[in-house]
Amino acid sequence: MAVKMRLQRHGSKKRPFYFIVVADARSPRDGKFIQKLGTYNPLTVPATVQIDRQKALDWLHKGAQPTDTVRRILSFKGVLFLKHLLRGVGLGLFDEAAAMTKFTTWSAEHDAQVAKRQGAHKKARLESRNQPVVRKVVEAPVAVAVEAPVAEAEEAPITEETKAAE
Repeated sequence: MAVKMRLQRHGSKKRPFYFIVVADARSPRDGKFIQKLGTYNPLTVPATVQIDRQKALDWLHKGAQPTDTVRRILSFKGVLFLKHLLRGVGLGLFDEAAAMTKFTTWSAEHDAQVAKRQGAHKKARLESRNQPVVRKVVEAPVAVAVEAPVAEAEEAPITEETKAAE
């Protein structure tokens, strides 16, 4: 049985909200699932992700294949980095304490970057709210008086140029 880690859509029309679930690959997108790992809300800046790292890591070790979007989410939350570090522990490259210190330093740096991004977004929103609304005034097109073609009253005098043209 092929097991996938994927998104299950909830929320109303044009307001998506997703559950991150482990499901059989043959089941429909919003259908039956094995276990719920967390939630994902793409409407916030940056996107709000709540995930149980331990459950996700266990399913990755069991062989569950994440979809592309879930892989990006797991990478953002550090689950794939933690799996990478634990593989190094298994190969004997370093001990588990060193792996956890690497992960905690990465996590602290990552959280600082996310907080910085959120602060910049809030600042930009406040600045955009404080800007006065400038509306363009569209002027109505000026009516141009068009002269009616003047009927030729009488024939123009014949000159040498007109004779040469004929």
